[in-house]
Amino acid sequence: MAVDGLRVLIAAADPLARAGLRALVSAEPGFEVVADMGIDVDETAVPTASAPDVLLADMGEGELADALSTLASTDLPVLALVPHSSAGRVALGAGARGALVRTADGARIAAALRAVAAGLQVSEPVQRVLDDPLDHAVEHPVEEMTPRENEVLQLLAAGLSNKAIAHRLRISEHTVKFHVTAIMGKLGTHSRTETVTRAARAGLIVL
Repeated sequence: MAVDGLRVLIAAADPLARAGLRALVSAEPGFEVVADMGIDVDETAVPTASAPDVLLADMGEGELADALSTLASTDLPVLALVPHSSAGRVALGAGARGALVRTADGARIAAALRAVAAGLQVSEPVQRVLDDPLDHAVEHPVEEMTPRENEVLQLLAAGLSNKAIAHRLRISEHTVKFHVTAIMGKLGTHSRTETVTRAARAGLIVL
């Protein structure tokens, strides 16, 4: 493991999901995203020069078995973000060292990444999700954001933490949390990754 922090390689079929995960992981202390890639690759495409410690893979249920059998062959520990509990069981059976529902927040993902990088298996129950939150665009018109919410959303998409956003906008961290909660409510999301992805698909931000 890198002495200056955990080095993470991100793999996802959706470029928006990759961008959202990059922003989410980069905002966590002690993490560095060294590269991202699609999942339709073989092990020779893994950027060994960047020496990642762990691979974070986001994928739909239909991609799990084939993609994970390839990604697991890279010898990197894999944490899979999956849509529901049955997909989590498939991921673990296909070689992932850990599985989380893809609506998990940054702190939960960070803890799981540290665990799998340390050789542990993350097999906590995955919350049941009836619909895949990253496979659907916003179904209803998004409630209009206030100017301040738009500012917070842009900085959220840039990967800034609540503390950094507060410093940039000269407001309290409590106020930032209030705006983030309001933004998630308007977008119908439950995590920073999902929020960035939904906002991009709704045309509210450009990644």
